[in-house]
Amino acid sequence: MIHAHQTAPTQFVYVAGIPFAYRRFGKPGGVPLVFNIHFTGTMDHWDPAVTDGFAKDREVILFDNAGISASSGEVPTSIEEMAADAAAFVKALGLTEVDVLGFSLGGLIAQTLAIAEPKLVRRVVLVGTGPRSGEGMATLTPEAQEIFGATYEEPDHLWLRVHFSPSEQSQAAGREFLRRFRLRHEGRDPQVSEKVAPAQLEALGKWGAPRENPYDYLKKLTQPTLIVNGGADVIIYTVNSFILQQNIPNAQLILYPDANHGALYQYPELFVRHVSMFLEHQARGA
Repeated sequence: MIHAHQTAPTQFVYVAGIPFAYRRFGKPGGVPLVFNIHFTGTMDHWDPAVTDGFAKDREVILFDNAGISASSGEVPTSIEEMAADAAAFVKALGLTEVDVLGFSLGGLIAQTLAIAEPKLVRRVVLVGTGPRSGEGMATLTPEAQEIFGATYEEPDHLWLRVHFSPSEQSQAAGREFLRRFRLRHEGRDPQVSEKVAPAQLEALGKWGAPRENPYDYLKKLTQPTLIVNGGADVIIYTVNSFILQQNIPNAQLILYPDANHGALYQYPELFVRHVSMFLEHQARGA
C-alpha cells in the first residue's frame, strides 16, 4: 500500500445495506489495527503522527461507525450496539482477525467488541477510557462539561483543552497536534450531524450508570490488553485506567506525565513505540 493518512481514499463497504466509510493504508500482510474514535469524532480526528507511525509496519484501518460523518444509518444509543456495528464492519471487509485500538468512547466500544468477539479480536489497546460505572462516568465530568460548553475563537482550539493539560509544554504539543490535524486537505470527512452528540451522550449515560459489581464483566476480556492514559485526564479520570488494569486479567498500564485526555497526541512517537512493542511482543507469544 502506498497511501498514508493524508492520501488514503475514503472507501465504502455495505453492512446490512448501510454504507460504512473507511480508509485502509500502511504495510499489508499481518494483523490490521482497527481504530475506534472518541466522542463526536471522525476519521480526521486521528493524529497523522499516530496513524502513519503505525502504518510503517502494519495495516491501519480507520472508519466511521454507523451514523457518523460519511457513514449512513442511525447512531446507536448503547455501547453494545456500537460494538456490534463495529464487528459487522470488520467482518464485511472479509477480515477474520484484527487488533483493536479504542480512544475514549472508542475504548468503551473496543472493550465490548473484544468480549463479544474473542476470536475476531486478537489484542486490545485502550486509551483515555474507563470501565462501566467508572469514577465520574455517570455523566460528563464537571471539567468536561465546562470545556465542551465554552466558546472558542477557533473551533479547533476546543481540542487544546480536551486533549492537553494547561502547562506550557502540553499546550505547545497541542498546537503541533492541531497543525498535523489539518494536514489532510482533500477528501476530509464531513462534520458529524446534530444527531450524533445526543445519541452518544445517551450511550455514555447508560455505560456510566451505577450498578452492582460493575467491573465483573472485565474478567471476560481475556485478550492481552494495553491501557494508556495521561496522568491528569479530566475528561475520563485517570483512576479509571487503573481500575481497568486491575480488573482485566492480562492488562498492562502506561501513564504519561503532564498529559490530559489526549496523551497519545502529546507523545505520538512514544505512544506508537509502546503500542508496537506490546503488539509485537504479544504476537510472538512471549
